[in-house]
Amino acid sequence: MNFKANTSHQIRSMPAASLLQLIWLASPALPVGGFSYSEGLEAAVDHSLVLDEPQAETWLVDQLHLGLARSDLAVLASAIAGWSCHDIDTIRELNHWILQTRESSELRMQTVQMGRSLLLWLRNHNTCSPDQLQACENLAPTYPIAFALAACGTAAGLRDCMLAYAFAWAENMTQAAMRTIPLGQGAGQRILARLAEEIPDAVELAISLPKDKWQAFSPMLAILSSRHETQYSRLFRS
Repeated sequence: MNFKANTSHQIRSMPAASLLQLIWLASPALPVGGFSYSEGLEAAVDHSLVLDEPQAETWLVDQLHLGLARSDLAVLASAIAGWSCHDIDTIRELNHWILQTRESSELRMQTVQMGRSLLLWLRNHNTCSPDQLQACENLAPTYPIAFALAACGTAAGLRDCMLAYAFAWAENMTQAAMRTIPLGQGAGQRILARLAEEIPDAVELAISLPKDKWQAFSPMLAILSSRHETQYSRLFRS
């Protein structure tokens, strides 16, 4: 018996090249150093605030919705639009906002170092024009700004680019939880599955959030990040 694919329910997908570029940008193998930061989580473990799988899951889900969605993801949405129309003034303003809202030296160092590393990676690819690369270098880009430029080069849709960014963050933070608590592979996969369920709503919020509602005010996270800078024993950068 011959079987033919039923094409009436096939879903239109993005071009293969765009999908592969997004997967590449979200990969832990991307040499930007995201795996080397815990964003306060290691300090939370050290102070017995996160000690097991349920607590780690709750911590990261809260960080996704209360922090990432209202700051970096919201900036990313505007930065992708800015790079698409070469609005450098807007890009500069967004980059400044990121720098001004990092609440510890450690968090500021992270976004600057990862932005610089991603810009170096972009210089070895042909997805951006020389003018875009020069404009980005002149800004000393933070990570969301550099990622937005990289995402524009994929020709993927806005939501897909933001999903890739959020999933890369989720994977790095899940790995941080696994290494510091520590947790096994099964626990890590369950946490990542929960974050994957939550990410689409976080992305939708970020896209719809007006600029006067953006915020990066996370007092406990800032305190823990500051404590981590002088923590006696640590796995992650500070």
